[in-house]
Amino acid sequence: MRRPVVGIIGNMALLDQSYEVHAGGTMNSRAVADVAGCLPLLVPADPRLVSVPELLGACDGFLLTGGRPNVHPEEYGEAETPAHGAFDRCRDAITLPLIRACVERGQPFLGICRGFQEVNVAMGGTLHPEIRDLPGRMNHRMPPDGTIDEKFALRHPVRLTPGGVFARLFGADEVMTNSLHGQGIARPGKRIVIEGHAPDGTPEAVRVEGAAGFTLSVQWHPEWNAGADPVSRPLFEAFGEAARAWAGCAGAARLRA
Repeated sequence: MRRPVVGIIGNMALLDQSYEVHAGGTMNSRAVADVAGCLPLLVPADPRLVSVPELLGACDGFLLTGGRPNVHPEEYGEAETPAHGAFDRCRDAITLPLIRACVERGQPFLGICRGFQEVNVAMGGTLHPEIRDLPGRMNHRMPPDGTIDEKFALRHPVRLTPGGVFARLFGADEVMTNSLHGQGIARPGKRIVIEGHAPDGTPEAVRVEGAAGFTLSVQWHPEWNAGADPVSRPLFEAFGEAARAWAGCAGAARLRA
């Protein structure tokens, strides 16, 4: 029996400061393969190379990964400033319509960090360019020094909505997470339900209300240590189950056709 295919959204990067590549962290692929039980497939997020309809047909679910470039503020009606940082307009052009199509079709996706922010923007929401500049907020960015283990270490609790989707999935109303982001949700998009907050009020876990499929997204990085972490494992396992369900329905539809 074939594994469901999960399209892992890639990021544009430079090797040796000149050679362009589409890249995806190996921890994303391992989480998809080893914990979700799916086939990881790196997607070159560039509308000159792929189209949303093609991706919807080729994949059973999508992992909207983190990435250094931010969603361009024009996508939520604001002007670009230095605080908004670097951008990847090609990724914007693929992921934002892809998210809306998945919501409409019931096709599953899991949003992580930038992917979490993309889901909010795709549904009509806005972003703060720099969380740490807001009064009363902590610095959520990746620590500049230390080992990779130290950079991805658990840093703060996330308080979940009691009885909500995330609380039921994790079996707790509060979980510990890492923190490696600069931006965050300012105004929630239409149908965006926030079910988790950091101690400073920063939104950390969302879902799309009324969506037929799996639409969970988190501001932290659950792909790190996904097989052993008590929060990451059930999240990726649930995503894998959703992808298997979609693959089964899609397969049955092809047989009927």
